[in-house]
Amino acid sequence: MKIGSIINGRERIEDNRQTMTVYNPFDNEKVAELKLAANKDLDDAVTSSFETFHSMMKAMPAHERADILRKTADLLEGKTEEFATTISKEAGKPIKYSRGEVARSIQVLRFASELAKNITGEVLPMDAAIGGRHRIGLVKREPLGVVGAITPFNFPLNLSLHKLAPALAAGNTVVFKPAEKTPVSAYKLVKLFQEAGLPDGVINLVIGTGEEVGAPLVTHDHVHKISFTGSLAVGKNIRETAGFKKVTLELGSNSPNILFEDADIEDAATELVKGAFSFSGQVCISAQRIYVHQDIYDAFLGSYIQKINALRIGDPLEEHTDIGPMINEEEAKRAKQWIDDAVEKGAKIEVGGERNGAVLTPTLMTNVDENMKIIAQEVFAPIVSVIPFKTEEEVIGYSNDSIYGLQAGVFTNDINRAMRVADRLEMGGVWINEISTYRQDNHPYGGVKQSGVGREGVKYAIEDMTEMKFIGIKIDQNKQ
Repeated sequence: MKIGSIINGRERIEDNRQTMTVYNPFDNEKVAELKLAANKDLDDAVTSSFETFHSMMKAMPAHERADILRKTADLLEGKTEEFATTISKEAGKPIKYSRGEVARSIQVLRFASELAKNITGEVLPMDAAIGGRHRIGLVKREPLGVVGAITPFNFPLNLSLHKLAPALAAGNTVVFKPAEKTPVSAYKLVKLFQEAGLPDGVINLVIGTGEEVGAPLVTHDHVHKISFTGSLAVGKNIRETAGFKKVTLELGSNSPNILFEDADIEDAATELVKGAFSFSGQVCISAQRIYVHQDIYDAFLGSYIQKINALRIGDPLEEHTDIGPMINEEEAKRAKQWIDDAVEKGAKIEVGGERNGAVLTPTLMTNVDENMKIIAQEVFAPIVSVIPFKTEEEVIGYSNDSIYGLQAGVFTNDINRAMRVADRLEMGGVWINEISTYRQDNHPYGGVKQSGVGREGVKYAIEDMTEMKFIGIKIDQNKQ
């Protein structure tokens, strides 16, 4: 399969372009050959999006935007297996999780379709201010213009739609740069939008490197917002170079999950297996740190180890597979080195810790401390640490001792304690009796500290992809 950028409705796959090959990370089978975009393509894409916004998209009625989003959802639903297989092949995600990603993506499109018709403003009571009599104040929301969407490999369809669908619902155009590791689902998604009737130039797809097209997209004068999900290092650079653009950054995390002595041990252990090891831990809100009250520590650890050992490792396209490869062998090697570093500093491997190519076995570590990379940094791999604690005050301190603050889980049957802890955790979101890894597509999602800036979740992304405009009217009371 040979694919390239789609700019103003036309694909750019000329033979003289630089190429890159996408391989299945499990068996190294060739998935696609990419014809890479150059800086000139990026400039063409932004120009097309800018002109299309002013000539068409800005004036497109809400019901038309809603119809296109709904039709895209319907088309995607009919191609669930095709898209799920694509995700499994290019990302190495087990097929059952890939199907779940497609289902969530359909839901995101439908949320956006519904909300496109409900972007409302308000009427202000102007006479609340001295001198405000005989005046009417209106506040309306208008689209920004061109949104630059830069997306990661781990949820190549759903996280792309968390940027594209709200942008279109609000009436913007988009320059879309997917991760080079997983561009095939993005390419098919843009084709699906075209099939649903989205006009040429509303979404322009640029398949290329961060250096060649990502960086110029961030600094381009005709781009009004950047929405980025990815690494902390790249996010910092975007914030420094984006100028006066609006920016949403969804960055890293090392999510804590806290089990108090009254937690349901079996239920928590079952859910935290999914929370730590779904898609080989390559999830921003993966359960990376599990703090367990000392009274139940041994019981939890025994149950957790048993459940981890039951996970099945294998081909992502096999129905029974729980654990597939990481995105590539380099990342698996990096994660294995972090494990080895922790062991050298005194940590203990309770389960796993073995690498075979891009596959890293689900790894549980104990006797860890806050100076180890597997605790202090975002591991983004199938590695979890279990740590005992004594008091509520102590575990809140452990949890907050991080540069990150994206999402956390708290397990207890004491609602007063649950709310106390939730209020004191320095996180963008806290789940009670649910794992940190759980995310719904309609709640505000984003972090504090160095986990990011802004919020996603369809409604909240639409708000951030619009600008408030005030219109005031003075009424002449003397004319009949």
